[in-house]
Amino acid sequence: MTVMSPAQASAVRLLQVAQRFSANPTSGAELRIFHLANELARHMSVTHLGFAPPGTADVPAGGGCPIEFAAVARQGSHRIIDLARGVVGRIPYPVLNYTRRSMKSALCRRLETESFDIVLLESIHLAAYLPLLRQARNRPRAIVCDWHNIESEVLSRYSDGGVRPFRRLYGRYSAQRLAAFERWFVGQCDLHIAVSERDRDTMIRQGARTPIVVIDNGVDVARFRETGPGGGPPRNRVLYVGAMDSFENSDAVTFFAAKAWPQIRRSLPGAVFTIVGRNPSREVQALASLDGIEVTGSVADVVPYYRQAIAAVVPLRVGGGTRLKILEAMAAGVPVVSTLRGAEGLLVTPGVHYLLANDQAGMHRAVVDLAGDPAKRERLAAAAGAVVRERYDWPVLGDRLAAALFALLEGRLPGNAAGE
Repeated sequence: MTVMSPAQASAVRLLQVAQRFSANPTSGAELRIFHLANELARHMSVTHLGFAPPGTADVPAGGGCPIEFAAVARQGSHRIIDLARGVVGRIPYPVLNYTRRSMKSALCRRLETESFDIVLLESIHLAAYLPLLRQARNRPRAIVCDWHNIESEVLSRYSDGGVRPFRRLYGRYSAQRLAAFERWFVGQCDLHIAVSERDRDTMIRQGARTPIVVIDNGVDVARFRETGPGGGPPRNRVLYVGAMDSFENSDAVTFFAAKAWPQIRRSLPGAVFTIVGRNPSREVQALASLDGIEVTGSVADVVPYYRQAIAAVVPLRVGGGTRLKILEAMAAGVPVVSTLRGAEGLLVTPGVHYLLANDQAGMHRAVVDLAGDPAKRERLAAAAGAVVRERYDWPVLGDRLAAALFALLEGRLPGNAAGE
């Protein structure tokens, strides 16, 4: 897929700067960061710098790990001074929240003694490090940003959701400021990575003229295919998988539990709504007291839960980007019931690859229908599995990204005309 020889490719060095240390990924963002780094390491040398709790150990390259993972302590998240500066200053709070002296020092040390062809920033949250990268003794040949979401859109949707009036007002104001910052930022990198064609179109409308490549979110197809659904206990779970310290996930499960689940439980008395994900809030933990609901917190392996699932539900009402949880379920052979927003950005068709349900009545119908129709479950799972293997497998996405990065270094990527 590239014009570089193996020797040339192996000589390319990439520094990945991440808002989350991702050596042991547990969330959607960490999974994307880890898997793309792992796939790029087949084509080039990769070093990862990521924010982590104090005391997190580095993972040196070697010993079966093709990536050097270096942890950077992030002290004082959600500082009041950053909130205040985000209101009155030029840089919005989500960027200030990831601007720390520890990361500046780590970057300076690296760029003082090492040379990298590419620095890959994992999201606009790391935009404040651009001046340091440009002024470094060993300035990288290219600076690239991977946009996990259009962050202003996520914040705007959050403020339109069921949050308190003050947070709604602050969210709307912050979303407007962040959108203005994004319009500036789209002109600051040599290449932008979007997770969907929809996000790419948004970035072009914001004025991006530098190249944009779409690299979807993905899934480890081999893992789920090799250990996918099979024998064992009968299927009785309605499954939701996601980090429960995320507002979009906690909002989704509390909505589903309150509105759709009681009706589903009456129709399917033996069904269990299983919520799998780290750090469930007290509100989410309280759902375990309701009839037929279990909250697991973090689990060592989610595959056994998929083996017992009638369906994976994705009743998302806020958020952006594309959903790894949908791709994971599809790779595991589990049919998906999702809102339109939940499946946003994925190249999948309602009724063919998943069932669309935007309200509680639709979710009830879809889950009960799947529970009673194994043939329909198999048709949806087969169609979805084919799409996932063809487009969303991490090795496929890694090859596509590596080809784009090599083309960037060789000056072969075209830019974008405004309004294109």
